[in-house]
Amino acid sequence: MNRKFTMVISMLVTGGLLAGCSGGATTAGTDANKAKETATVKTPEKPVKIEVARPGGNLPKPEEDLVKQGIDKKLNVDFNLVMIGGTDYKNQINVRLAAGNYPDVFELEPGEIKSFADKGLLLDLTPYVEKLKPVLDFQGKEDFERGVIGGKQFAIGRDANLPFNTFLIRKDWLDKLGMKAPTTLEEFKTVAKAFVEQDPDGNGKKDTIGLTGFEFDTFAPLFGSFGVGSPGNLYLKNGKLTDAMFDPAMKDALTYIKDLIDSGGVDMEYITNKNGLALEKAYQGKAGIIYTGWQSFLRKDSELKWKSVNPNAQWVQMASPTGPGGQFDASYDYGKAPQYFVISKAVEKDPAKLQKILDVFNYMASPEGLNLVSYGVEGRHYKLNGGKVEPTELMDTEGGYFSLYQMAGRKELEYLSTRFPYVEKELKFTNEQPRIKILNGYIYNYPAGFNKNDMDRFTKDEIIKFIHGKRPLTEYDQFLGTLNSTFKNDAYLEHAAKLLKEKGVLK
Repeated sequence: MNRKFTMVISMLVTGGLLAGCSGGATTAGTDANKAKETATVKTPEKPVKIEVARPGGNLPKPEEDLVKQGIDKKLNVDFNLVMIGGTDYKNQINVRLAAGNYPDVFELEPGEIKSFADKGLLLDLTPYVEKLKPVLDFQGKEDFERGVIGGKQFAIGRDANLPFNTFLIRKDWLDKLGMKAPTTLEEFKTVAKAFVEQDPDGNGKKDTIGLTGFEFDTFAPLFGSFGVGSPGNLYLKNGKLTDAMFDPAMKDALTYIKDLIDSGGVDMEYITNKNGLALEKAYQGKAGIIYTGWQSFLRKDSELKWKSVNPNAQWVQMASPTGPGGQFDASYDYGKAPQYFVISKAVEKDPAKLQKILDVFNYMASPEGLNLVSYGVEGRHYKLNGGKVEPTELMDTEGGYFSLYQMAGRKELEYLSTRFPYVEKELKFTNEQPRIKILNGYIYNYPAGFNKNDMDRFTKDEIIKFIHGKRPLTEYDQFLGTLNSTFKNDAYLEHAAKLLKEKGVLK
């Protein structure tokens, strides 16, 4: 590394590689030429070493990693997936970049991608999009372009997941009280209150809870019943970018939630139910309604937790109540990919390696490669019956790490229905629920002088005051004024609109 380059890297570390954004540009013309060069690269005789860094997870030893072996053999590569646990990931990436020891591919968040790209550390993939056609075809244009940051394709995003959450309710408690699953907001309040007051577990004590959860997720589908997103959500309403807090229906939603809390139907510890405490209350038979993922109750390993407490308990899914805004099962961020993978700018010096990296992503999106990273090795982890994947017992015992290789994504509903066929009906129910499409995932940075953490903290505190009667809702407009005057929410919305127009989401 020459002296000038060393000084540049030193400055980047001092400024913080994984925080903030700065000016800069990439050389599009050079990248285009490099893209052309990969078309004439000779196939290497020896396996090409590729290193991919990701946070978290555990992998088997290379000699026991059948997915790695399958990729290596198919593509003539030595594919090395490096998992870096805990909060140490960002620190290690910083140190490695500072030392010029670049991973070939690594995972970043959208805001980090913009910062790294501005500093010239990432390969602009825009000229290589045609060479990633199998990934594009598999994901579809909308999902693939989640990797477009600042107007250029700097990342390959993992194909988006499906929503997992719905309300779940104790059907045996409903039966005991002679009630049906609520379909309206008033019925919901009645059932939640009855679960508290009418001894649904039959132990002779008033020691049960109606609705439990953690923070505002507790009420997420109830916001949906008023046609508004949860606090902090951005979405389109009548073609206009809307902040949930400024949605005219938000005050009505908060009024209802306050009445629900006042009725006694809500777990009063919902703000402090951290680390799965709300789930634990439900597992232990203390709560009768919760908004959570299907896997938390309906997967066999989860079912054992609550069946062990009461074998006669019955947790079933429930659609959100219909309200003035219709029936929306909360909101869901369709703009954010689960993970984003970037390629080091240094890789362009080795066209053969770059081509192999593109080949790996394309293979993971192909029918053969998709089966490998989703289900493992045919004949060992699954069998094909008329083209349909049938898992063997080894898929469960050996396949816990397969998802770490699903870097282009997977056919989510098909995958889950294959891995957990006993909840296929529930998976379809979850997927079919209408949801408010929020756009926060498209917002990868913020305007100067705006601190979203401070604004979110203030918003949370004030909403809690409103729904617990500590601050009258007659002061709600005053609260909105503070969001703009003190926390610059209006500047944030203006900036968000600009980014959404760049993505073509907002006209």
